[in-house]
Amino acid sequence: MISAVGSPVDRRDGPAKVAGEARFAAEYPFPGLAHAALVHATVARARITDIRTERAEAVDGVIAVITHRNAPAMKPPPKQQRMTDLSTLFSPTTVNVLNTDEVHWNGQPVAVVVAETLDAAREAAALVEISYAELPATTDFAAEEPNATPQKGNMLLPTNAKKGDAEAALARAAVSVDERYSTPPLHHNAMEPHATTAVWDGDRVTVHDSTQSIQYCRRHLAMRFDVPLANVRVIAPYVGGGFGAKGSIWPGTVLTVLAARATGRPVRLMLTREGVYRTVGGRTPSTQRVALGADADGRLTTLIHTSVSAVGRTGGNDEPIVAASRHLYDVPNILLRQDVVELDQTPPTFMRAPGEAIGTFALETAVDELAAGLGLDPIELRMRNEPAADPVSGARFAHRMLREAYALGAERFGWPARPPRPGAVRDGRWLVGMGVATAYHPAVMLPANVTVRLSADGTVLVRCGFQEMGMGGATAQAQIAADALGVPLEAVRVEYGDSELPNAPQAGGSVQTASVAASLLEACERIRRSALRLARRANGSPLRGRRPEQVVARNGGLYLADRPDTGETYVTLLTRAGRAHVEAAVGSDDGIGAVAGQVRFMTRFIRDSRRFVRAATGAQFCEVRVDADTGEVRVSRWLGVFDIGRVVNPKLVGSQLRGGIVMGIGMALSEGTLVDPRTGRIMNASLGGYHVPAHADIPPIDVHCLDDPDPTMPLGVVGAGEVSITGVAAAVSNAVYNATGRRVRDLPITMDKLL
Repeated sequence: MISAVGSPVDRRDGPAKVAGEARFAAEYPFPGLAHAALVHATVARARITDIRTERAEAVDGVIAVITHRNAPAMKPPPKQQRMTDLSTLFSPTTVNVLNTDEVHWNGQPVAVVVAETLDAAREAAALVEISYAELPATTDFAAEEPNATPQKGNMLLPTNAKKGDAEAALARAAVSVDERYSTPPLHHNAMEPHATTAVWDGDRVTVHDSTQSIQYCRRHLAMRFDVPLANVRVIAPYVGGGFGAKGSIWPGTVLTVLAARATGRPVRLMLTREGVYRTVGGRTPSTQRVALGADADGRLTTLIHTSVSAVGRTGGNDEPIVAASRHLYDVPNILLRQDVVELDQTPPTFMRAPGEAIGTFALETAVDELAAGLGLDPIELRMRNEPAADPVSGARFAHRMLREAYALGAERFGWPARPPRPGAVRDGRWLVGMGVATAYHPAVMLPANVTVRLSADGTVLVRCGFQEMGMGGATAQAQIAADALGVPLEAVRVEYGDSELPNAPQAGGSVQTASVAASLLEACERIRRSALRLARRANGSPLRGRRPEQVVARNGGLYLADRPDTGETYVTLLTRAGRAHVEAAVGSDDGIGAVAGQVRFMTRFIRDSRRFVRAATGAQFCEVRVDADTGEVRVSRWLGVFDIGRVVNPKLVGSQLRGGIVMGIGMALSEGTLVDPRTGRIMNASLGGYHVPAHADIPPIDVHCLDDPDPTMPLGVVGAGEVSITGVAAAVSNAVYNATGRRVRDLPITMDKLL
């Protein structure tokens, strides 16, 4: 029987999406469906003194204009994010939008218009007139940088560290680098803008939402609208990308549910592309200092990595910018510190590899600079300082194959042919250069609840409320279940994307595959044992009296490990026992118990992390061509070699890894949210002004996985969703330097910075 795990099978949701049969959050029909549109504040901080809605209400088809003056009361968002309350952990802001006359960021929703048609709602929203009493606002990140304060700690993923005397070692170093790097604000720009459809039935509400966090969304809505958790159902079988933006519960979701309750109608809100920029946070800007010192042989003696980033005055997530610097290099003196400034802005939020994506840009660019100063090959410098154990904690690495990744990548990419002297290779008007950088992202697990049912016809049903955003989660879990029970892949059906299913963690942090797999494998083991118990009691069964360790699952049943032809199918076994099915459940779905269970699980994980450092790693290889006359940069070749543990599905993993690299190339060369420092207003709130890479910007991307299981993770899976964006910007920056001799330390690397 061919193993399903490791096979490049097609995604199960592919046919439905290609045929247009997959329904997203804004595509569910309901009788009497109304449409909503938001009105956004145009100032950063103020009190609303007047709202004039008469012209909006006069538009044909308008049902209601809801403002803070007539909105139903909601419970306010939590004042603090607490690990013990999951409804608070993914609440991005403390502002009780539409239950207050206060404005806290430029773009905050201050009214919602509900109408019979989308056109009418948007037309009326443009006619709402608002007067403000403006208040002093802090909106200039650069000006506030000197006022930064220490960042709060992260109990799950610690960042700050002090080992030895890093500054003194820097002063003594034979060769050193001490530079400042910066990254701009960034936005996710998922293919599907945020959308919500809400329908109340008495005190019960059904919400179709483009969320990465079904269960957290459910808990948050239950808390805000003061209804029992069981009365809220969130459905999200298809989500058109998220990259972290849909991991929190933003005002658009809450206001759709509010509008549906206020009007007594099903209501749909589809944010415009501009509306996403105005109401949903992005990645924080950052300034970073990286200082490295080494002896004459290239042994690092000190590493300093500090950062300043932004949070909103009313909330936002601190990015672990210096986190990767804890783990990448064997250094006796380390100083890592993160500071933050509070701005009157949309609270920043998770964005693919939050922290590591921008932190590795600074660190890995500085390593390249140090290599140039030492006259060493950049890969050789990294290998001379590859640690045997975690440099800060001393914990051992659960799984680390960076040496193997670099060796294979250098061979496949032709790295030995790279001239060390910048500007040495020219092809017509194009200057050609190569760069490398290390990719790193921590591996985290969260608890997941799963039920598995094996039926007498040999089919398997897996039920788990995880999210599918295009990663192929249902396909991967079906492969895992098929192998665990020894049944054909086509015999496995997976139900997901619904809060009425067993709880699952959010799709984020590269946690979902391993977290669900852990519970799924345990459930399948219980199924096998239940089936064997039936066989052991049956007269005439070839498995009678056999112990679990003597039996393996294959060919649609249970067979003796040492006699492959001796055994029986599940169909035979269950039919003889008169059983329609056997079922196993892992985890508890009790509301309070689920929260407590998550806290207990995370506590155990943190304790375990003191023994092992788990992470996905990789080596990024980039070739660029730079127009000598215009400074235009083109990425001409890419190779990424990754150590992500066991590869469940090479096709799905390849797609994930390439997608992260594409986002990293955008971050390196074109992307940046432009914020007016005087007003806090985003000035390029559209795909016309915010430049994501197009197909013409991206070369063929070669990815390779070492496919070596991590022995401390379920099935050896580490996670693939985020590691591939890390190191990308640095690899591009280092390649540009090799091509031109110009070092760009402020992203994005645009033409004006090379002329």
